[in-house]
Amino acid sequence: MKIVKKIGYILIIALVVAQFFRPEKNDGNMNIDAFISETNPPAAVHKILKETCFDCHSNKTTYPWYNAVTPVNYWLAEHIEDGKKHLNFSNWSSYSLKKKEHKMDELHEEVEEKEMPLNSYTYTHSEANLTPEQIEAVVVWGKKVQADYKQQLQKK
Repeated sequence: MKIVKKIGYILIIALVVAQFFRPEKNDGNMNIDAFISETNPPAAVHKILKETCFDCHSNKTTYPWYNAVTPVNYWLAEHIEDGKKHLNFSNWSSYSLKKKEHKMDELHEEVEEKEMPLNSYTYTHSEANLTPEQIEAVVVWGKKVQADYKQQLQKK
């Protein structure tokens, strides 16, 4: 029994000490203007993107209260880093035309297949649970934007 208490105390001390070590926050400039002006999402789609995509796919995250707890903050930081690696709306203007076309293909495909937003995100962000109508709106818009990029590529 003494060993269990010692292990418990060590774990508690480790958790307390861990609170002093935090990952770097994704606290830059969101700067999604280029993406919004170029892809021109309808108001409803823009709202969906804001509520479901920009936190993990831009340079600015609005963090929930539980981000103050280590090790949860490391888990969130890893998700955000991975999300930005795949698509970063803040860097849209630096993407080539071919990359933009490909990213729009991935965007509407991931939403249509319900791969995005992640379940781990929708658990705590109920507004990110997309209805079939919202999914359809994003897919229709995404396919249109992708087709526009594809047409521009063919003209080159």
